[in-house]
Amino acid sequence: MAKKHQSVPVNEFDKTLAAGGSFVEKNKKAIMYGTCAVLAVIIAVVLAVQYYIKPRNLEAAESMAVAEQLFRSGDYEKALNGQGQNAGFLQIMDEYVCTPSANLARLYAGLSYAHLGKYQEAVEYLEDYSDCGDDMISNAAIGALGNCYAELGQTEKAAATLVKAAEKAGNNTLSPVYYIQAGQLFESLKQNDKARECYEKVKKNYPASPQAQEIEKFIEHLN
Repeated sequence: MAKKHQSVPVNEFDKTLAAGGSFVEKNKKAIMYGTCAVLAVIIAVVLAVQYYIKPRNLEAAESMAVAEQLFRSGDYEKALNGQGQNAGFLQIMDEYVCTPSANLARLYAGLSYAHLGKYQEAVEYLEDYSDCGDDMISNAAIGALGNCYAELGQTEKAAATLVKAAEKAGNNTLSPVYYIQAGQLFESLKQNDKARECYEKVKKNYPASPQAQEIEKFIEHLN
């Protein structure tokens, strides 16, 4: 006598899987159209980068060459606002939105305003600057922002920003400078423990830096 075939209980996972299959079968056309729509967006973005953003970035970079030269020569007003037919950093930001050159122009604008003593304007542009992937440039931007906060009397914020810049930089060129600046700000806030910590980091982590040769003076000053 043959045994009766026992039914296998269906667990919740199997039910969900089956329901999913039914959903796909019933909505195949809608899913296909939805997938095509997503692919269309992705393709549009790729085409925008290849045929719009990249050429415009090249165009922006060419426009910015004169402004960069004006910046290097110390003519910050003209670097910001342009000279004759040549665009300045402010115009480049407006005309070439969403390009790397516009982002770099934003950094230059912030630094230009800082050089002109217009620290609030400098902060606005430096805060909007996006990390460009170049550690030296990005960390210098954070350091410049910290110095602008200090000029505006935002001492605690300035010290914290400079410590951040020092930690992110992690090199003999920028880190010791930012740590010492932060330490001096902490001293002005009567936070000598934090100041000492900054100076000790220069001594311990960057002994080959020029600043390390005189760091003992800063430490002794706290005793």
